[in-house]
Amino acid sequence: MKIGVLALQGAFIEHIKILESLGVEAVEVRLPEQLAELDGLIIPGGESTTIGKLARRFGLMAPLHEFATAKPVWGTCAGMIFLAKEVSSGTEGKDQPLLGVMDIVVARNAFGRQVDSFETNLDVAVFANGDKRPFPAVFIRAPKLVAAKADTQIIAMLPDGTAVAAQQGHWLVTSFHPELTGDGRFHEYFLSLIEEEGK
Repeated sequence: MKIGVLALQGAFIEHIKILESLGVEAVEVRLPEQLAELDGLIIPGGESTTIGKLARRFGLMAPLHEFATAKPVWGTCAGMIFLAKEVSSGTEGKDQPLLGVMDIVVARNAFGRQVDSFETNLDVAVFANGDKRPFPAVFIRAPKLVAAKADTQIIAMLPDGTAVAAQQGHWLVTSFHPELTGDGRFHEYFLSLIEEEGK
């Protein structure tokens, strides 16, 4: 299995380290040709507008859209915004290039600024083997999942009912940063989606 991590900006190194700790080949993706022969792609946290503008500059928007149509893609934090069909953000992020593949509405920076970052434990029912240990989720200037449409399934919520992770077919999004926790279960779950896709 070969997984790409979009490496234009943001926390891509941390994703690569977790993937490698799970015995998976991980590659940094900056150019369209680097998408070839990948089984899946992670779009990391960072600054969503910057990631979108750099993707446009390097001619990645159409290739990324084509890849996401065919293969599993996981967006964390900024990556969740990038995958969404709609961003509810007022005037902020009006020039935000989006892949627009997943039927979700997200609000940028909905949990506040950097100083409002927090960590909390989440129950994630989709993890394999009935693992009931809470997942330590790190929220940093995180977007909020405002609405999920069509066949999108909410897979994790805060205690107040706010949706923070969702899946639609082979697309996965998380408001938070699983790569910063040292807990590889979300990465393992993404790998399981890729295995299921390949059957």
